[in-house]
Amino acid sequence: MHATRRLTAAAAVVPLILLSTTTGASAAPFSLGADVLVSGASTLTACPYGASADFAAAYDNTEVEPQVAVNPASPSEMIGVTQQDRWPDGGARGLSSWITHNGGASWTKLPDVPWSGCQGGPTRFGRVTDPWVTYDKAGNAYFIGQPIDSAALGLSAISVTSFDRAAGTWRPPQIIQEDLGDRGVFNDKVSITGDPTRPGYAYATWLRGSYPNDGRQHPIADLHSFAYRGKPMFSRTTDGGLTWSTPVPMRDSNTYMQGNQIAVGPDGTLYDVAANLFTGAGLNDKGVYMGVMTSHDAGLHWSAPAKIAPITFAQLVVPDDDFPIRAEDYLPDIAVDMTSGAVHVVWADGLGTALNKVVLVKSTDGGRHWSGPTVVAAGGAGVQSYNHAIDVSDTGMVTLTYWDDRNNVPGDGIATTDIWVRHSHDGTQTWEPEQHLHGPFNHYTAPVSYFAPGDPRGLFLGDYMGLETISGNDTIAFFTSTGNDGADVHAVRLNHS
Repeated sequence: MHATRRLTAAAAVVPLILLSTTTGASAAPFSLGADVLVSGASTLTACPYGASADFAAAYDNTEVEPQVAVNPASPSEMIGVTQQDRWPDGGARGLSSWITHNGGASWTKLPDVPWSGCQGGPTRFGRVTDPWVTYDKAGNAYFIGQPIDSAALGLSAISVTSFDRAAGTWRPPQIIQEDLGDRGVFNDKVSITGDPTRPGYAYATWLRGSYPNDGRQHPIADLHSFAYRGKPMFSRTTDGGLTWSTPVPMRDSNTYMQGNQIAVGPDGTLYDVAANLFTGAGLNDKGVYMGVMTSHDAGLHWSAPAKIAPITFAQLVVPDDDFPIRAEDYLPDIAVDMTSGAVHVVWADGLGTALNKVVLVKSTDGGRHWSGPTVVAAGGAGVQSYNHAIDVSDTGMVTLTYWDDRNNVPGDGIATTDIWVRHSHDGTQTWEPEQHLHGPFNHYTAPVSYFAPGDPRGLFLGDYMGLETISGNDTIAFFTSTGNDGADVHAVRLNHS
């Protein structure tokens, strides 16, 4: 997940391509390491903060929405993060983090960061959400989250910390953006990227949304107002996390850029990829696309969004009864080949149908032109795939993980789900046969995300999963799965010579 190269002007959109099942010269599969259960019992279940009028109880002992990072200066060290004790209507009691010093064989929980009232932070923040972790070139670790007061579009902040290696703890978090919500402004979907080319540099990005706030709000009217927009925001550190720049929008226009994630190319170019969910006023097919912006000066200036491809995502559901699944669909993941500079972006798309499948696009000329969306998740017709993650190894090997429901048996009362991994040695021209990574597990036992009581948004284990190169071709997969308590985080090392 992370790193990329160049990109400018308008990127070409070319016809959709179907998945080729042909592979190139035979290559060895991954040697899968132990499936390590990372998480344990929560320490936050007795916390009095965070309840709402609609939901008085959180999902105790659940860990959802994981992310992982590897220390480039010492690859045996990795840090993984998740939400802790998810609330039904959004956010969690806290964010948890774990560290390994032996390449993923075992993990130790780090002391809590005071993100929320439940973790010793400001009591105005009853909840926190959207954890993300990264390292920069020098091995500085950064952990970012979004403290909120509730699931409503009220008080929200962006807060970031860095790791104090001498103390073995996270430093007190710094709030780099806070909005009360009383002016129709909210923050969402934060991510952070350590620069692999500049020691001490890291970049935070998120959506800062705004909607009409004239006392006459209405969901439909708001959505079709030109005042409704989502700005891609940016802040950076150049001193290893001691200070952060004043947040600024990368783009200030009538767009709604969601799921922002920055990657850095071998020449230091920054790429911000995001799903633009509408342009102008309200939803319209032509205004819904995957886009990318670039910066050639470490984020001081950004290009206009370049359109990569249209987005036509479908609702994810359990095939048995069409119960919704809330997961990573249109939200992109990005990775770059730090040798060739090729940029890879994946997301889940219906491609004009009612069934999402994980697709990939690629640019080999710095983002000026892109391949059409190609289905890269196997599984066959009638199988939906999602919760994608992509990374490129030091040698240029591309690794992809994703979830699907191919083994589900309709009518058995179990939402059977499996996680798969596949890789390519020739820049994604061909793919090696996929391998089973984890499962099967019952998606029905996951926490349920709700719009309101009785109105489910879907089964929720996270809007993203973790995948990072360790060294050479070895990779770490960091993901959630259902267990006795509804959601646990696992780590599997993928070894490849």
